[in-house]
Amino acid sequence: MINPGLEKISPDVGHSYKYACFDEDSPNTNKIKWHYHPEIELVYINSGIGKRQVGTHLSNYQDGDLILIGSYLPHTGFTKGFEPGKKEIVIQFKPNIFEPAFEHLVELKVIHQLMEMSKKGIVFSGPIKDDIGLRMEGLQYESQIDAFLTLIKILYDLAKVKDKKILNAEGYAFISSPSENKRLKIIFNYIRDHFMESIALEEISSQVFMTPQSFCRFFKKSTNRTFTSFLNEYRINHATKLLIETDDEIKNICYASGFNNLSNFFRNFKKITQLTPISYRVEMMSELEI
Repeated sequence: MINPGLEKISPDVGHSYKYACFDEDSPNTNKIKWHYHPEIELVYINSGIGKRQVGTHLSNYQDGDLILIGSYLPHTGFTKGFEPGKKEIVIQFKPNIFEPAFEHLVELKVIHQLMEMSKKGIVFSGPIKDDIGLRMEGLQYESQIDAFLTLIKILYDLAKVKDKKILNAEGYAFISSPSENKRLKIIFNYIRDHFMESIALEEISSQVFMTPQSFCRFFKKSTNRTFTSFLNEYRINHATKLLIETDDEIKNICYASGFNNLSNFFRNFKKITQLTPISYRVEMMSELEI
């Protein structure tokens, strides 16, 4: 069994937040997979393709990412490797550093609303993405007070911008108790490590010491999806990444994504993306070339 992890984070000396910048020379060595923490996390990736798994949301990003993850919202890492020039900047802070100010400063009420919204995960797009990314990168060169004021302005601008999307807005029902959260983390870690294989209900339910019937009820209640539909979405999400990142044949991508026959793969791919695998590859590659 894979033990889920509560990531423990300490702020940098002299600061109210933790700052990290990862690249080819200084990669992220944190091996925690499906995890959560009380800190709010702002992540900027300046380029490249990758996968988002935040709460019950699954998707790929195509040209870097800017994402805000709220307190205790489970997620996986967003980068697996760094080619030259690629960077990931992460800022983590406890929401209570602002609480006294929220009570007395009208100007910060929008930041409070942003933090509440972040509990479901937010992804930002448009010009704000790289603008915020540059400011996040510059934080490491600023003095303590200047850096903190820049962080406040970053959060304020993110709160005001319209180019943002809630990741778990519809039917969100993720954590209802610590024990349920622990079960879900075990389940999602197992899916992540075994989705390329056949996963029987008896096998996955035994990971959390439940009967298949109880497991199905628990999973549907927690994620608003059946286990089979979630697993198929996870596999198709992986397939879309392979279609963009590789020149592999569709047949090979089908098997590498955990499907054991092409007809099932094509049926699920069309159901989830509204496109065939070939059409998806052509459309995505044409967008990336613009």
